[in-house]
Amino acid sequence: QVQVVESGGGSVQPGGSLRLSCAVSGSISRIIHMAWYHQAPGPARRLIALLKDDNSTTYEESVKGRFTISRDNDKNTAYLQMNSLQPEDTDVYKCNVHLRVYPGNTGPVESWWGQGTQVTVSS
Repeated sequence: QVQVVESGGGSVQPGGSLRLSCAVSGSISRIIHMAWYHQAPGPARRLIALLKDDNSTTYEESVKGRFTISRDNDKNTAYLQMNSLQPEDTDVYKCNVHLRVYPGNTGPVESWWGQGTQVTVSS
């Protein structure tokens, strides 16, 4: 069983910083990519930041220059460093991981989600 657990959320004033963590545990062969998404109504998800297996990154336009996604492969953990936070950044941030449970590169890729962590930015 794979588990994805986010942490690091909280309340900050505008201009403040937070560092979110996304820890992945369980029977994992290899993590393909990790990403952070905004909470969205219904099934829709809006991408905040993506870190692919080739180390390329993709960011939502509104967070470019302020947020940085990274990962620690030894800890199976992804991070989202958030600087210069603004009230519009307030949301639940959810971590998504694409991974392989079985050895090798030909097996199926599974997608797992965390429950989310609350980020609140207010004066």
